[in-house]
Amino acid sequence: MNSVVEYSRNDEIATLRIDDGKANALSAAVIAEINDGLDRAAREARALVIRGREGVFSGGFDLKVIRGSDEDLKANMRKAGMELLKRLYLSHQPIIFAVTGHAVAMGALLILAGDWRIGISGEFRIGLNETSIGLPLPIAGLELARDRLEPTALQRATINAEQFSPTNAAAIGYLDQVVEMFDFDFAVREAATRLGALDPDAFAETKRRVRQATITRIEKLGG
Repeated sequence: MNSVVEYSRNDEIATLRIDDGKANALSAAVIAEINDGLDRAAREARALVIRGREGVFSGGFDLKVIRGSDEDLKANMRKAGMELLKRLYLSHQPIIFAVTGHAVAMGALLILAGDWRIGISGEFRIGLNETSIGLPLPIAGLELARDRLEPTALQRATINAEQFSPTNAAAIGYLDQVVEMFDFDFAVREAATRLGALDPDAFAETKRRVRQATITRIEKLGG
């Protein structure tokens, strides 16, 4: 089986590029590849960029598994996804999401866990569509949305399953920055360089102090 997640490093910036040639579905196997990349980046780099393929960051969990009959496979995939969200959210290393296009469902939850999120201006959709396809939002995802999104947009973004353009996604908290395609790679590199230059111990401890309460709340709620 070919790898879906490609690891590279340039100076002290590591990059994980997710590309399955389709919607960048997040199966348990792909999540394991991401975790392997996180392990390697922690050893080799000061900051990590996670990016998708052109036009698609991620369409979320693998729909073939979600719509299938193997309940153990579904449960394992969901558990791996929620553990990945929590790992990213408390990562000692700066995580920059290069949102190369559509980011839906679990794809949108991933970017909520980042330290800097850059999107491309264009006809892309970013949002949590779970209730529109018959799925309740997982506790971990809902609490990350509560933590990162503007309170006035929380109903629209979660219960109402509203999808947002990159510009509107930035306005409510999914993204920190939106740029044109020709500026995208430069902006991603600049953000990774800037965050990677911060004192790593101070960054990690301050991040823990800001975010630990959310993770504790998730765990108390059983997420």
